[in-house]
Amino acid sequence: MDATKRRERIFEIIRQSNAPVSASALAKELGVSRQVIVGDIALLRAQGREIIATARGYMIPSFREANQYIGKMACCHHAENTIEELCLIVDLGATVVDVIVEHELYGEITGQLNIKTRDDADAFITRINASEVRLLSALTQGVHLHTLACRNKAHFEEIKHALNIAGFLVQS
Repeated sequence: MDATKRRERIFEIIRQSNAPVSASALAKELGVSRQVIVGDIALLRAQGREIIATARGYMIPSFREANQYIGKMACCHHAENTIEELCLIVDLGATVVDVIVEHELYGEITGQLNIKTRDDADAFITRINASEVRLLSALTQGVHLHTLACRNKAHFEEIKHALNIAGFLVQS
């Protein structure tokens, strides 16, 4: 299979999957190295294909569906409160699209999350605990933004209120 056909196949596999697809799984299926897949994904993105990389693999963003409200919230908490924050959001029916921090040298750094369920949140925390990686918010003493996909603006405000009561919002 030539490189162009392989990239099209990669895009189709990701597009048809209901869950993130790891580079290792794509490499195994297509008989190439993980690094070849990473390069192919970069080329697909450069062509304008919308593919995001999450901690669990590649996916096509589904949070940009019609009739959804996308908003950002400024949060601040200790690392040990991350699971509580994520579960509060997903239990109220929103998706945590990403986390964003403001770095003094690099500017805005974004980590794709796409956390929709408690299982997603648990998997994220398990991966953090199993590695020596720190949360992006560790760079900013716990201050971070989350992009949330909600049903509508009222739903977003409901989640904002719940996060405020829990003490997770940056206080102005």
